[in-house]
Amino acid sequence: MKHFFLLWMCFLVGFATQAQNKVEFVEYDLPNGLHVILHENNTTPIVAVSIMYHVGSKNEVKGKTGYAHFFEHLMFEESENIERDEYAKIVQSVGASIDHITNSQKINKEIIVSRIIDKTLSNDMWEFLITIVMAELKNTNTYLTQQTDKVWQQHSYKTINKTTISILGLGKIGSLVAEKFSQIGFNVKGWSNSKKDILNVDSYYEENEFDTFLADSDFLINLLPLTKNTANILNKNVFEKLPNNAFLINVGRGEHLVEKDLLNALEKGDISGALLDVFRKEPLPKNHPFWNHSKIKITPHVASLTDVEQASNQISENYKRFINRETLLNTVSLKKGY
Repeated sequence: MKHFFLLWMCFLVGFATQAQNKVEFVEYDLPNGLHVILHENNTTPIVAVSIMYHVGSKNEVKGKTGYAHFFEHLMFEESENIERDEYAKIVQSVGASIDHITNSQKINKEIIVSRIIDKTLSNDMWEFLITIVMAELKNTNTYLTQQTDKVWQQHSYKTINKTTISILGLGKIGSLVAEKFSQIGFNVKGWSNSKKDILNVDSYYEENEFDTFLADSDFLINLLPLTKNTANILNKNVFEKLPNNAFLINVGRGEHLVEKDLLNALEKGDISGALLDVFRKEPLPKNHPFWNHSKIKITPHVASLTDVEQASNQISENYKRFINRETLLNTVSLKKGY
């Protein structure tokens, strides 16, 4: 086969034991007779890893034909990129986003880029977010701290029906999250690049509506894709327009947040606190000021993790479609970035 189907994923690998810069090969047999060799380049005990797969018949993969050779250069030589490979026709992200690909590679406009859309990912995100929101509403973190100090003190709390959730990004995941918050009684608003029709969710999309969207927010949740237009969107201007009691939750990308603006906003009391699951550099450096900040809570990029089995099924289906020259599932616009 002359043209190859590239699969690329970025995810968090915990407590890897491989030696520095050592390449590990893990093999899988997928449905429909496909065989995959997974390559990992682990460089730290907990590390974000870019992964690509060989996909094809077992003989093609084992024989390390043209694509396999290209893959090895692509992984380990920064000067190499997908744009230069004449055989690359499809790039498949094995996750919901594509920014880890587009930010590191030049991709010809003729190449089709696809991503994973998995309801499990969306539901996992919802479960993570409702956990964070309810913990803040009911002061559970405060009480855990009080227990350590043996302090018996009650605090007032807010109820669901008097709480406004504002969501930046109403794509597949954001729309499901907005719908579920609304279903249990939260007041929900959403911001996106076009009007969305979600039951009991106020949709904002015009630029002159952004301030109205931010007003009265108790929680601002970022679920935007990372594009040129959304980078650094969580900045001084946004924090100053939020109510002083607003709580920020960033589960989008670290590049959405201007870190010094958040620190200044917390110091000035522009917002009450933040939960950050994503960072510009991961793992977060041990000397980073976020670690010891009393108003910032940190989770290690775990809000929604790709399910390998679900992703494999979609990979297999797209590979079959590619071979049969059929329309691929979940293709994305390189121009828009999602």
